[in-house]
Amino acid sequence: MKVMATKGENRYKFSRFRHFWKGIIMLMKVAKKFTIKNTDKETLKQWYTLMTIGRLIDERAPNYLKQAIGWSYHAPYAGHDGIQLAIGQVFTIGEDHLFPYYRDMLTAISAGLSAEEIILNGTSKATDIASGGRHMSNHFAKPEWNIHNVSSCTGNHTLHAVGVGRAMKRYNHKGVSISSQGESSVSEGYCYEAINGASREKLPVIFVFQDNGYGISVPKWEQTANEHISDNFRGFGNLRIIQCDGTDVFDSMNAMYEAKKHAIEKEEPVIVDAQCVRIHSHSNSDKHELYRDEKELADALARDPYPKFKKELLENKVFTKKELEAIDEECKKHVLEAHAACMKAPLPDPNSIFDHVIGAAYESTKYPTGEHQQEGESTRFIDALNATMKAEFHHNPDTFLWGQDVANKEKGGIFNVSKGMQQEFGRERVFNAPIAEDFIVGTANGFSRFNKNIRVVVEGAEFADYFWPAMEQLVETSHDYWRSNGAFSPNITIRLASGGYIGGGLYHSQNIEASLAPFPGIRIVVPAFADDAAGLLRTCMRSEGVSLYLEPKALYTDKRAATVVPEDFEVPFGKARLRRVGEHMSMITYGNAVHFCLEAAEKLAEEGISCDVLDLRSIKPLDVDAIVETVAKTNRALVVHEDKVFAGFGGEIVATINQKAFEHLDAPVMRVGSENVPVGFNRILEKATLPNADKVIAAARQLMQY
Repeated sequence: MKVMATKGENRYKFSRFRHFWKGIIMLMKVAKKFTIKNTDKETLKQWYTLMTIGRLIDERAPNYLKQAIGWSYHAPYAGHDGIQLAIGQVFTIGEDHLFPYYRDMLTAISAGLSAEEIILNGTSKATDIASGGRHMSNHFAKPEWNIHNVSSCTGNHTLHAVGVGRAMKRYNHKGVSISSQGESSVSEGYCYEAINGASREKLPVIFVFQDNGYGISVPKWEQTANEHISDNFRGFGNLRIIQCDGTDVFDSMNAMYEAKKHAIEKEEPVIVDAQCVRIHSHSNSDKHELYRDEKELADALARDPYPKFKKELLENKVFTKKELEAIDEECKKHVLEAHAACMKAPLPDPNSIFDHVIGAAYESTKYPTGEHQQEGESTRFIDALNATMKAEFHHNPDTFLWGQDVANKEKGGIFNVSKGMQQEFGRERVFNAPIAEDFIVGTANGFSRFNKNIRVVVEGAEFADYFWPAMEQLVETSHDYWRSNGAFSPNITIRLASGGYIGGGLYHSQNIEASLAPFPGIRIVVPAFADDAAGLLRTCMRSEGVSLYLEPKALYTDKRAATVVPEDFEVPFGKARLRRVGEHMSMITYGNAVHFCLEAAEKLAEEGISCDVLDLRSIKPLDVDAIVETVAKTNRALVVHEDKVFAGFGGEIVATINQKAFEHLDAPVMRVGSENVPVGFNRILEKATLPNADKVIAAARQLMQY
């Protein structure tokens, strides 16, 4: 039983049933089903109270917009009352995780959120517990109770719920992960990935489909061929499907109770398909009169769950009309008091926009600049990666790795970077994922929600160019920490084999960092040597937040990238490394291109042209100070990277130089990179497209002519 928090002497005093579920379980053993006859009066009063408060706020919400005091987005829940009450009632604080969607106002209230917390969210106040006004109104959350802040990208939280379910199973946690959504969002591919994954892994996840027949103005028959959306999943193994009347309190309670019982006892997912009605427009920006006729609207209103429940209470003589009217008055008073309190709450501080953009980075104490002078036997780039992951798995037992093809007998990924990890750490910590990039990243997001100590490493795709299906989930992780006002940080390292020079062609040789860098809330690192590969990976795996770790795959076994790797070596984010000292120009570079620059600098030295070669190592954050320092010394800058020159990341470096070091320049900043065409498969085409030492030398000579 969920009861909302209240403040002040005159607030409505709601009963708390500390042992409610124990009593309900005993009841169910005997009665098997909730009915109005076998549910005690106090419980029915509580349900009616929650439904009344929900309706009062649901109906008041549009007025906040009219008065310009908030709720610029509101999706009315009226018509979903039965199933939403039931979702909230089965949710157990401290045991379950709940992912409500934007129409789940009564779900949130039933789960325990107070009227004041709901209105603070609707009015986007600084004290809104869901996001502090950062996220859209009608996106309800209470992080401390594991009621999660979900995005506006409809249905994508199904993957997060599956990730949490996986963590529950891994950590032997008794509870369920509940994902709630409308029926139309199930058309999204990641919903199918989520349910497929949950059924394959037999995870305790309840997927609730609140089916009101419409996706905004799109009727269900234009979404799917089946009358019930859940029938689309009939062929899935290890999956229970329960269909119920979402407008009926008792049918909904029976469905949700049975779903939770089944998910825990059978350790497998359940779909609850609740048939609802949408009484009002999709949201306050939608006019349903444009696509629904008067008869349809009247029929929907006739199925309204709230007056239906009220009528049942009166007809069965549970309450008198006078008793219900008294409850109604108390609820109105409670909502008005909550409103008054919210109007006094502070608005967000505009200076706070820079808070909680990304989680805290691990700070090195032994290697503050990420450099060393150790001598000894060199280690290959690929071996440095493998050894570092194994060391970090020993360092933190809450570290996990999954992805495509990462652990099958003696094979460890397409390039064998994770070779031997499953044998050493077991299938519970290192395992394969389906070929579904969104699923890989989305479940990592959810998994890391279970415990702040958890660190997840994923191979986001077998090649970086295959990562695009996961972009929706990358965007999600990029603003999770900011959107939740610092309540949740997805602590994930996404490894991607990047770049060309292997004769791979399309989807095997492209660079993607320029497309990813604009997203706030992520880091991007690109090492060029084995020691940096180890040090940056260690820092990524120990930090909070999302780190994109781009591995130039051509360097895995390249002798030029092999170096001595000190034990427990660490490289901080945003610290460039000067690889060669010169005086005539600065080559600013990263990844594969570092080696071309070093080769070019060696040959240019024979012509009397002396070059600084600055290896950025980290492009986000960017070591602006190091860039300015080298340009101020040499007065010429040549930016070199493997990606396309047009719209490549080098453009950002050039802009930084123009803004921060323009007065030091004796010549325009020049760039070397790929041609603005895809990287072809034939080696002749690849060579014509990608940069190399000869192209760097030609550009350097041209630059020196100024």
